[in-house]
Amino acid sequence: MLEYTDRADAGRQLAQRIAALRFDDVVILGLPRGGVPVAYEVAKTLGVPLDVIVVRKLGVPFHPELAMGAIGEGNIRFLDQETVARARLTEGDVAAVEERERRLLNQRVARYRQGRPRVDLHGRTAIVVDDGIATGSTARVACRAARMLGAQQVIMAVPVAPAGTAASFLEADETICLMTPRDFRAVGYHYRDFSPVEDEEVVRLLDAAASMLRPPEASGADHGYEHRAGNEHGEGNDVGIPAGSVRLQGNLHEPPGCRAVVIFAHGSGSSRQSPRNRFVARALNDAGLGTLLLDLLTPAEERDRSNVFNIPLLAERLHHATRWIEARHAGSRIGIGYFGASTGAGAALWAAAEPQANISAVVCRGGRPDLAGDKLAAVRAPTLFIVGGADTHVLELNRQAMARIGSTTVRLDIIPGATHLFEEAGTLDQVAALAADWFARYLLPAANKSQASELLP
Repeated sequence: MLEYTDRADAGRQLAQRIAALRFDDVVILGLPRGGVPVAYEVAKTLGVPLDVIVVRKLGVPFHPELAMGAIGEGNIRFLDQETVARARLTEGDVAAVEERERRLLNQRVARYRQGRPRVDLHGRTAIVVDDGIATGSTARVACRAARMLGAQQVIMAVPVAPAGTAASFLEADETICLMTPRDFRAVGYHYRDFSPVEDEEVVRLLDAAASMLRPPEASGADHGYEHRAGNEHGEGNDVGIPAGSVRLQGNLHEPPGCRAVVIFAHGSGSSRQSPRNRFVARALNDAGLGTLLLDLLTPAEERDRSNVFNIPLLAERLHHATRWIEARHAGSRIGIGYFGASTGAGAALWAAAEPQANISAVVCRGGRPDLAGDKLAAVRAPTLFIVGGADTHVLELNRQAMARIGSTTVRLDIIPGATHLFEEAGTLDQVAALAADWFARYLLPAANKSQASELLP
């Protein structure tokens, strides 16, 4: 039986089939969460826009597994009146379920798009992609939603589906399926790696897809965040940093007379394109700090999701980047700090704990400092943990890390109401202000600190 190595492998194979059919004016729509890594590979191969299409099932109140309808973006709503009648539901019963599910749908859309507008589907071919179809209920609703959002043609594309389901999929104009096994058991049965996909991975892939299509003259633009006024130094220069057998890609910005550089660490690849990292970096630049936005993994390495949690590897890459910065400033004193996000926080603390690290400050945003393990006790740099108040699991992990860290200067700042990615209005501004203040305090020469404080938002 044919097996896919992982979702990325399935996406590349699916892309080859779709490319041969030569559809016109295509938009790829990934079904979160598992369908997005597949859709990303399709969009990348075809060189077309990638977006998500978010739908929510409306379950019967006393039997939530039984669907009585579904909702999608743009106030799209489908209701099975026969099921509603059999369940003897009132309009109020239906409205209560819809209100709850609509709230969850809107939260998920905001989390994924980070303020980016929905890709316009009017008159275009919408290819809805998932990692597989089991019952097909979610995929059917997604196809209906795409058509109601203006798509002229709707294609459903998946790596695997039961033979009967694929043949009877009438909601799409055409169904593309690479495998239709008659002994179908479950979608995950046909993947060697069917690890869960987190929301942060969805956002990262959407960011990466958007950056690939961005015109070169607009390469500094971000999605959902405006450029800060006063950043007169540009968006930095792309650089390559040797790290053993690989070369890491980064974006370096050093203001005139630069005396300190903050290196950004994230466990996933393409983090130098992250709008959140760029947003924070601009705040640091405005405060007189240099920044190095860095991809700690190569594109080939990031396809293996286990590398995201390979903290020793990520920390070693940070070490190479640190030595590279020091070599650029040979003969002059340069302060170096680490800004770590997610698993990159664990890597930043691991690297800062090395005896010869000479790191002057660390900031962790929504991070996993626990992944630094026993290395936490050897961290001596002043360390700031920034966590969203609604990110309860990560908040507890950060509190535990604070109790183990060796630094005598450590602080935890909680952003009220913020979730893991700080997508709520104003929360990322608070992250940027706190990080800029911390790094200015511990990295910049005393003569520059008063000037930097005036620039902080």
